[in-house]
Amino acid sequence: MRDGSILIIDDNKAVLSALEEVLHLQFAHVKTASNPNLISGLLEEYPFDIILLDMNFSAGQHSGNEGMYWLRRIRKTDPSVSIVMMTAYADIELAVNALKEGATDFVMKPWNNEKLRATLKAAGLFSRSRKEVSQLKLKEKQLKASTLQRRSILHAPESPMADIMKLVHKVAQTEANVLLTGEHGTGKGLVAQALHEASKRKQEALITIDMGAVSESLFESELFGYLKGAFTDAREHRAGKFEAADQGTLFLDEIGNLPLHLQTKLLVTLQNRTICRIGSNQPIPINIRLICATNRDLERSVSEGLFREDLLFRINTITIDIPPLRDRPEDIPYLSDFYLKKYIEKYGRKQLKLNQAAQRKLQNYQWPGNIRELQHAIEKAVILSESNILGPDDFIFRVEPAPDPDDSPDTLEEMERKMILNALKRHAGNYSAAAEQLGISRQTLYNKIKKWNEL
Repeated sequence: MRDGSILIIDDNKAVLSALEEVLHLQFAHVKTASNPNLISGLLEEYPFDIILLDMNFSAGQHSGNEGMYWLRRIRKTDPSVSIVMMTAYADIELAVNALKEGATDFVMKPWNNEKLRATLKAAGLFSRSRKEVSQLKLKEKQLKASTLQRRSILHAPESPMADIMKLVHKVAQTEANVLLTGEHGTGKGLVAQALHEASKRKQEALITIDMGAVSESLFESELFGYLKGAFTDAREHRAGKFEAADQGTLFLDEIGNLPLHLQTKLLVTLQNRTICRIGSNQPIPINIRLICATNRDLERSVSEGLFREDLLFRINTITIDIPPLRDRPEDIPYLSDFYLKKYIEKYGRKQLKLNQAAQRKLQNYQWPGNIRELQHAIEKAVILSESNILGPDDFIFRVEPAPDPDDSPDTLEEMERKMILNALKRHAGNYSAAAEQLGISRQTLYNKIKKWNEL
């Protein structure tokens, strides 16, 4: 099956005819040219996957300088296209220099037809991989640009978050791996965003993966990508999240929920800094800044055999602990004002205000769900309030009493919740072990807990 497109540039028309004959069954579109000055115009007319480029065009020239010149020009015009250099004069140093300048591969004249086809097939896969990653990054940037209200880390000048943000900006200037710890809803995702935007990689994408939400069966395809036909539903080539994050930042949220056997695969990838798509043996180099987050005590998990110690060493060059909202009540007025403005705009309640009594009630509450709970409380009050003033009665909190072992749950929902909490406690927070005890999938368990945190 013919697939992809190739542009062949060589001053020898007999060579062009021979190559066109060899490659027309492999490629859906084959274009030839004997004059390299036509390259720029041809690239504007058609998006080629591969360019097969001769190293010498002038009679008596064997240095390869002409080919190197056009290699650089093409790389500036279209960084995603794969360029395979071709010459009749074997020179290892010249080949190495071409690869350093961005060439994908190097072939010699006279060529072996089968080897040439194999080289160009690999170059085509590499080109499509680059284009897919570029499209993913473009979508990520467009999504960020379309956000009407940027998320912010708001805090009082005397808040513990002030010192944390100083550390964030200091660490952001380095390439150190960062581990963010803290309870659910404390803003670890916002801190990861702040780290990225203060770093040298801020012009590239920040790619986030919720490790607790990725099923074990989809782990490799989500993170590493796959080739068309690699498995039943693989109907097209697809880049994974690691490729999408290349040159940017990869944020692995809820990394403490990753099962041991998948921790091993992640560790190997972080050590080698390469990935292989499912269905391919060709390693793809990756250059990422790694940020991880968890609400679990990973050192305890290591001692209990639930988390790899070598992976913990790899991800926590710097550890930043985000305090819960109850330990920084001075931040609540800043946060409540931010979310009030956000939902006033969203729901068209421009006359709505928060009175001092309501603000005091918000500051005195313990916020077990942290910032996420505060956000939802403000949104709910804005939606339901029939007055233009939000008072204390507009905020009704569900304060759960201390658990009583003799207290029988009144509803099926309460019974389910109690069983899940007991299972998690018994297995020290290990989602996989708790799910196995309960007879449900790990994904179902994660979804139930996530739903509770969003109530």
